[in-house]
Amino acid sequence: MNWLTNFVRPTLQSLVRKRETPENLWEKCPGCEKMIFHRDLIANLHVCPHCEHHLRFAAKDRLRSMYDRGEFQLLTVPGVPTDPLKFRDTKRYSDRLKENRTKTGDDDSMLVAAGAMGGMNVVTAIQNFAFLGGSLGMAGGEGMITAAKAAIDRKAPLLAISASGGARMQEGILSLMQMPRTTLALSMVREAGLPYFVLLTDPTTGGVAASFAMLGDVAIAEPGAMIAFTGQRVIENTIKEKLPAGFQTAEYLVEHGMIDLVVHRRDLRDTLIRLFDLLMNRARKAAADGESVAIPQIGYAGANDAEGVKRAAE
Repeated sequence: MNWLTNFVRPTLQSLVRKRETPENLWEKCPGCEKMIFHRDLIANLHVCPHCEHHLRFAAKDRLRSMYDRGEFQLLTVPGVPTDPLKFRDTKRYSDRLKENRTKTGDDDSMLVAAGAMGGMNVVTAIQNFAFLGGSLGMAGGEGMITAAKAAIDRKAPLLAISASGGARMQEGILSLMQMPRTTLALSMVREAGLPYFVLLTDPTTGGVAASFAMLGDVAIAEPGAMIAFTGQRVIENTIKEKLPAGFQTAEYLVEHGMIDLVVHRRDLRDTLIRLFDLLMNRARKAAADGESVAIPQIGYAGANDAEGVKRAAE
């Protein structure tokens, strides 16, 4: 061995050796299956530049895209018992929680944030689908209650952003109890004369769709979002009929009066700010006149009222 093999050859190899390409530089669009460069995807708010398919958006990234200057405060949610049922399938529930907390950096699937949108105080309860499929458990129920109380304290509108596979099976009946708990939390917001908005993202299903996700005064969805209580195949097997094309998509639901608007992700912030301003001005005027204000539950009012909301948002 000499200096040629010990020094020169390794130096030359290091100069010509190709660096390995990181695996996360490209992502395939689930809609058109084209490859998207990760910087283009981030710049386009995780919307495919080829087919406009809305990919799933990380909870904190979504919050940064909506709050003024990307600044918001995460509010502390009271702790809940860990694994009260000592549940275990292929692994312990407590181990699954630890894994997801390490992976996401969050304590559970629901985050509560406060900040300004268009200069107005807004409180947001947002589900993180990356944490156990955004499933609703005891911590999620506490998160919604925390968000409702924060909205009342700040006299701010409440925005819920759903992304969930439904109730968390590992918590059994304790998870199902969060459906009425979140509904009661929203009743406190309405009694305070404050509006409640819902942004339905893909997917919004199960116990979440059957509770707070469909109770908004104004219900907005992203294009192509799946919104349902149970899967299409289960329904077809039960009723023995073929369901219409596009069933359970945001576009189908807005056409049939179940939600009010379908809004592209790039337009969501501006649309929400206009709606916040519209309903909060009405609430402030009623308070100044000494009247009690009842925010109409537009999401269930039918197509005519939905058209009114659409015009106001424009």
